[in-house]
Amino acid sequence: MKSDKKFGFFGLRDIVEDHKGYGRQIFLLSKNELKKQYKGSLLGPLWAIVKPVFTLFILWFAFTVGIRGSGRINGFPQFMFLLTGYVPWFYVSESILGGSRSLRKNSQFVTKISFPVSNIMTFTALSRLYVHIFLALLMYIVLVIFGYCPNIYNFQVLYYLPLMFMFFLALSWTTACFSAVSKDFENLVNSIMTGLFWLSGVLWDTYGVHNDWVRRLMYLNPINYFVNGYRKTFLYEEFIFDRVWENIIFFGEFAVIILLGAHYYKKLRKTLPDIL
Repeated sequence: MKSDKKFGFFGLRDIVEDHKGYGRQIFLLSKNELKKQYKGSLLGPLWAIVKPVFTLFILWFAFTVGIRGSGRINGFPQFMFLLTGYVPWFYVSESILGGSRSLRKNSQFVTKISFPVSNIMTFTALSRLYVHIFLALLMYIVLVIFGYCPNIYNFQVLYYLPLMFMFFLALSWTTACFSAVSKDFENLVNSIMTGLFWLSGVLWDTYGVHNDWVRRLMYLNPINYFVNGYRKTFLYEEFIFDRVWENIIFFGEFAVIILLGAHYYKKLRKTLPDIL
Protein backbone atom coordinates (compact mmCIF):
# COMPACT_ATOMS: atom_id res chain seq x y z
CA MET A 1 0.00 0.00 0.00
CA LYS A 2 2.82 2.41 0.80
CA SER A 3 4.46 2.00 -2.60
CA ASP A 4 1.08 2.45 -4.28
CA LYS A 5 0.50 5.72 -2.42
CA LYS A 6 3.96 6.91 -3.32
CA PHE A 7 3.38 6.06 -6.96
CA GLY A 8 0.09 7.92 -6.83
CA PHE A 9 1.77 10.90 -5.13
CA PHE A 10 4.10 11.42 -8.05
CA GLY A 11 1.12 11.31 -10.40
CA LEU A 12 2.42 8.54 -12.64
CA ARG A 13 -0.65 6.42 -12.05
CA ASP A 14 -2.92 9.37 -12.87
CA ILE A 15 -1.17 9.99 -16.17
CA VAL A 16 -1.31 6.31 -17.14
CA GLU A 17 -5.02 6.19 -16.27
CA ASP A 18 -5.64 9.36 -18.28
CA HIS A 19 -4.47 7.64 -21.45
CA LYS A 20 -6.52 4.46 -21.15
CA GLY A 21 -9.16 4.30 -23.87
CA TYR A 22 -8.05 7.56 -25.49
CA GLY A 23 -5.60 6.21 -28.09
CA ARG A 24 -7.81 6.96 -31.11
CA GLN A 25 -8.71 10.46 -29.85
CA ILE A 26 -5.04 11.29 -29.21
CA PHE A 27 -4.12 10.20 -32.74
CA LEU A 28 -6.91 12.25 -34.35
CA LEU A 29 -6.16 15.30 -32.21
CA SER A 30 -2.45 15.11 -33.06
CA LYS A 31 -3.30 15.37 -36.76
CA ASN A 32 -5.72 18.19 -36.06
CA GLU A 33 -3.06 20.00 -33.99
CA LEU A 34 -0.76 20.02 -37.00
CA LYS A 35 -3.52 21.30 -39.29
CA LYS A 36 -4.66 23.94 -36.79
CA GLN A 37 -1.17 25.41 -36.48
CA TYR A 38 -1.13 26.31 -40.18
CA LYS A 39 -4.84 26.90 -40.70
CA GLY A 40 -5.60 29.38 -43.47
CA SER A 41 -2.31 28.91 -45.32
CA LEU A 42 -2.23 27.46 -48.82
CA LEU A 43 0.25 24.70 -48.01
CA GLY A 44 -1.27 23.92 -44.60
CA PRO A 45 0.78 21.45 -42.48
CA LEU A 46 3.42 21.31 -45.20
CA TRP A 47 4.78 24.56 -43.75
CA ALA A 48 5.99 22.51 -40.79
CA ILE A 49 8.34 20.77 -43.23
CA VAL A 50 9.19 23.72 -45.52
CA LYS A 51 11.07 25.73 -42.87
CA PRO A 52 13.51 22.98 -41.72
CA VAL A 53 13.98 21.71 -45.28
CA PHE A 54 14.82 25.24 -46.43
CA THR A 55 17.31 25.58 -43.55
CA LEU A 56 18.96 22.30 -44.53
CA PHE A 57 19.11 23.42 -48.16
CA ILE A 58 20.88 26.63 -47.10
CA LEU A 59 23.37 24.56 -45.08
CA TRP A 60 24.01 22.30 -48.07
CA PHE A 61 24.48 25.24 -50.41
CA ALA A 62 26.77 27.07 -47.98
CA PHE A 63 29.07 24.13 -47.27
CA THR A 64 29.15 22.44 -50.69
CA VAL A 65 28.97 25.43 -53.05
CA GLY A 66 29.63 28.68 -51.21
CA ILE A 67 32.37 27.54 -48.80
CA ARG A 68 33.58 24.45 -50.64
CA GLY A 69 36.47 22.68 -48.98
CA SER A 70 36.11 24.76 -45.82
CA GLY A 71 37.07 21.89 -43.56
CA ARG A 72 35.76 18.96 -41.59
CA ILE A 73 34.33 18.45 -38.10
CA ASN A 74 35.43 15.34 -36.22
CA GLY A 75 36.61 13.94 -39.55
CA PHE A 76 33.32 14.43 -41.40
CA PRO A 77 32.27 17.01 -44.00
CA GLN A 78 30.69 19.99 -42.28
CA PHE A 79 27.33 19.61 -44.03
CA MET A 80 26.98 15.96 -42.96
CA PHE A 81 27.94 16.83 -39.40
CA LEU A 82 25.45 19.71 -39.24
CA LEU A 83 22.70 17.72 -40.97
CA THR A 84 22.76 15.02 -38.28
CA GLY A 85 22.69 17.70 -35.59
CA TYR A 86 19.99 19.96 -37.00
CA VAL A 87 17.43 17.20 -37.62
CA PRO A 88 17.12 16.18 -33.94
CA TRP A 89 17.42 19.85 -32.89
CA PHE A 90 14.37 20.82 -34.97
CA TYR A 91 12.34 18.25 -33.05
CA VAL A 92 13.82 19.17 -29.67
CA SER A 93 13.14 22.88 -30.08
CA GLU A 94 9.60 22.35 -31.38
CA SER A 95 8.88 19.88 -28.56
CA ILE A 96 10.12 22.21 -25.83
CA LEU A 97 8.30 25.27 -27.17
CA GLY A 98 5.17 23.39 -28.24
CA GLY A 99 5.01 21.44 -25.00
CA SER A 100 5.24 24.56 -22.84
CA ARG A 101 2.42 26.23 -24.81
CA SER A 102 0.21 23.17 -25.17
CA LEU A 103 -2.24 23.87 -22.33
CA ARG A 104 -2.68 27.56 -23.15
CA LYS A 105 -3.23 26.81 -26.83
CA ASN A 106 -5.75 24.06 -26.04
CA SER A 107 -7.40 25.63 -23.01
CA GLN A 108 -10.87 24.61 -24.26
CA PHE A 109 -10.04 20.99 -23.43
CA VAL A 110 -9.29 22.04 -19.86
CA THR A 111 -12.11 24.51 -19.20
CA LYS A 112 -15.03 23.37 -21.35
CA ILE A 113 -14.59 19.68 -22.16
CA SER A 114 -14.15 16.71 -19.85
CA PHE A 115 -10.84 15.57 -21.30
CA PRO A 116 -7.76 14.18 -19.49
CA VAL A 117 -5.33 17.09 -19.29
CA SER A 118 -2.16 15.02 -19.72
CA ASN A 119 -3.43 13.81 -23.09
CA ILE A 120 -3.12 17.38 -24.39
CA MET A 121 0.65 17.25 -23.96
CA THR A 122 0.70 13.82 -25.63
CA PHE A 123 -1.14 14.75 -28.82
CA THR A 124 0.90 17.96 -29.05
CA ALA A 125 4.16 16.00 -28.82
CA LEU A 126 2.87 13.43 -31.31
CA SER A 127 2.06 16.11 -33.88
CA ARG A 128 5.72 17.22 -33.78
CA LEU A 129 6.89 13.62 -34.14
CA TYR A 130 5.26 13.25 -37.58
CA VAL A 131 7.34 16.11 -38.95
CA HIS A 132 10.50 14.74 -37.35
CA ILE A 133 10.04 11.29 -38.87
CA PHE A 134 9.72 12.85 -42.33
CA LEU A 135 12.87 14.94 -41.82
CA ALA A 136 14.76 11.93 -40.44
CA LEU A 137 13.83 9.93 -43.56
CA LEU A 138 14.98 12.81 -45.76
CA MET A 139 18.24 13.00 -43.81
CA TYR A 140 18.75 9.25 -44.21
CA ILE A 141 18.25 9.44 -47.99
CA VAL A 142 20.92 12.17 -48.20
CA LEU A 143 23.32 10.10 -46.09
CA VAL A 144 22.74 7.04 -48.28
CA ILE A 145 23.41 9.07 -51.42
CA PHE A 146 26.72 10.28 -49.98
CA GLY A 147 27.71 6.78 -48.86
CA TYR A 148 27.43 7.06 -45.08
CA CYS A 149 24.55 4.60 -44.79
CA PRO A 150 23.18 1.96 -44.54
CA ASN A 151 24.86 -0.01 -41.77
CA ILE A 152 23.90 -1.89 -38.60
CA TYR A 153 24.30 1.21 -36.42
CA ASN A 154 21.34 2.83 -38.18
CA PHE A 155 18.95 0.57 -36.26
CA GLN A 156 19.81 2.56 -33.13
CA VAL A 157 17.36 5.22 -34.31
CA LEU A 158 14.65 2.84 -33.00
CA TYR A 159 16.12 3.53 -29.55
CA TYR A 160 16.82 7.25 -29.79
CA LEU A 161 13.63 8.37 -31.54
CA PRO A 162 11.03 6.99 -29.08
CA LEU A 163 13.29 7.88 -26.14
CA MET A 164 13.49 11.47 -27.38
CA PHE A 165 9.69 11.56 -27.72
CA MET A 166 9.19 10.25 -24.16
CA PHE A 167 11.81 12.56 -22.63
CA PHE A 168 10.35 15.78 -23.98
CA LEU A 169 6.80 14.60 -23.37
CA ALA A 170 7.71 14.07 -19.69
CA LEU A 171 9.38 17.49 -19.66
CA SER A 172 6.15 19.07 -20.94
CA TRP A 173 4.25 17.76 -17.89
CA THR A 174 6.15 20.40 -15.93
CA THR A 175 6.63 23.18 -18.49
CA ALA A 176 3.01 23.15 -19.73
CA CYS A 177 1.63 23.40 -16.20
CA PHE A 178 4.07 26.13 -15.17
CA SER A 179 3.37 28.09 -18.36
CA ALA A 180 -0.37 27.83 -17.71
CA VAL A 181 0.15 29.23 -14.22
CA SER A 182 2.53 32.00 -15.34
CA LYS A 183 3.01 33.55 -18.78
CA ASP A 184 6.44 34.65 -17.55
CA PHE A 185 7.56 31.02 -17.42
CA GLU A 186 6.58 30.53 -21.06
CA ASN A 187 8.57 33.66 -21.94
CA LEU A 188 11.52 32.26 -19.99
CA VAL A 189 11.39 29.04 -22.02
CA ASN A 190 11.37 31.07 -25.25
CA SER A 191 14.32 33.17 -24.13
CA ILE A 192 16.61 30.25 -23.25
CA MET A 193 16.17 28.39 -26.56
CA THR A 194 18.98 30.30 -28.30
CA GLY A 195 21.34 29.49 -25.44
CA LEU A 196 20.36 25.83 -25.55
CA PHE A 197 21.08 25.73 -29.27
CA TRP A 198 24.65 26.94 -28.83
CA LEU A 199 25.28 24.66 -25.83
CA SER A 200 23.86 21.52 -27.40
CA GLY A 201 26.53 20.49 -29.89
CA VAL A 202 24.44 21.11 -32.99
CA LEU A 203 27.24 23.15 -34.59
CA TRP A 204 30.22 21.66 -32.78
CA ASP A 205 31.54 18.36 -31.46
CA THR A 206 31.03 18.08 -27.68
CA TYR A 207 33.19 14.94 -27.64
CA GLY A 208 36.08 16.97 -29.04
CA VAL A 209 36.34 19.42 -26.12
CA HIS A 210 39.96 19.22 -24.87
CA ASN A 211 39.24 20.11 -21.24
CA ASP A 212 38.15 16.87 -19.50
CA TRP A 213 36.05 18.69 -16.89
CA VAL A 214 34.15 20.75 -19.47
CA ARG A 215 33.65 17.73 -21.74
CA ARG A 216 32.08 15.76 -18.88
CA LEU A 217 29.98 18.78 -17.97
CA MET A 218 28.43 18.57 -21.43
CA TYR A 219 26.90 15.23 -20.40
CA LEU A 220 24.54 17.17 -18.11
CA ASN A 221 22.77 18.61 -21.14
CA PRO A 222 20.26 15.94 -22.24
CA ILE A 223 19.90 17.53 -25.68
CA ASN A 224 23.54 16.59 -26.30
CA TYR A 225 22.58 12.98 -25.64
CA PHE A 226 20.20 12.96 -28.60
CA VAL A 227 22.32 15.06 -30.95
CA ASN A 228 25.33 12.84 -30.30
CA GLY A 229 23.06 9.80 -30.43
CA TYR A 230 21.96 10.63 -33.97
CA ARG A 231 25.58 11.11 -34.97
CA LYS A 232 26.51 7.78 -33.39
CA THR A 233 23.70 6.19 -35.38
CA PHE A 234 24.35 7.78 -38.76
CA LEU A 235 27.97 9.00 -38.77
CA TYR A 236 30.25 7.83 -35.96
CA GLU A 237 29.33 4.12 -36.11
CA GLU A 238 29.34 3.86 -32.32
CA PHE A 239 27.02 1.72 -30.23
CA ILE A 240 24.58 3.29 -27.77
CA PHE A 241 26.35 2.23 -24.59
CA ASP A 242 29.96 2.78 -25.69
CA ARG A 243 30.16 5.81 -23.35
CA VAL A 244 28.88 4.45 -20.04
CA TRP A 245 28.82 7.65 -17.97
CA GLU A 246 26.92 9.51 -20.64
CA ASN A 247 24.09 6.99 -20.37
CA ILE A 248 24.12 6.85 -16.57
CA ILE A 249 23.83 10.64 -16.29
CA PHE A 250 21.10 10.84 -18.92
CA PHE A 251 18.89 8.17 -17.39
CA GLY A 252 19.36 9.72 -13.96
CA GLU A 253 18.09 13.02 -15.36
CA PHE A 254 15.28 11.26 -17.21
CA ALA A 255 14.06 9.68 -13.96
CA VAL A 256 14.09 13.07 -12.23
CA ILE A 257 12.18 14.68 -15.15
CA ILE A 258 9.51 11.96 -15.02
CA LEU A 259 9.02 12.15 -11.27
CA LEU A 260 9.01 15.94 -11.10
CA GLY A 261 6.73 16.26 -14.12
CA ALA A 262 4.21 13.75 -12.82
CA HIS A 263 4.32 15.32 -9.35
CA TYR A 264 3.66 18.86 -10.56
CA TYR A 265 1.01 17.66 -12.97
CA LYS A 266 -0.85 15.96 -10.11
CA LYS A 267 -0.39 18.99 -7.88
CA LEU A 268 -1.61 21.60 -10.39
CA ARG A 269 -4.13 19.64 -12.47
CA LYS A 270 -7.20 20.56 -10.39
CA THR A 271 -6.39 24.27 -10.39
CA LEU A 272 -5.75 24.51 -14.15
CA PRO A 273 -9.44 25.10 -15.18
CA ASP A 274 -9.63 28.12 -12.88
CA ILE A 275 -6.27 29.49 -14.04
CA LEU A 276 -7.03 29.13 -17.74
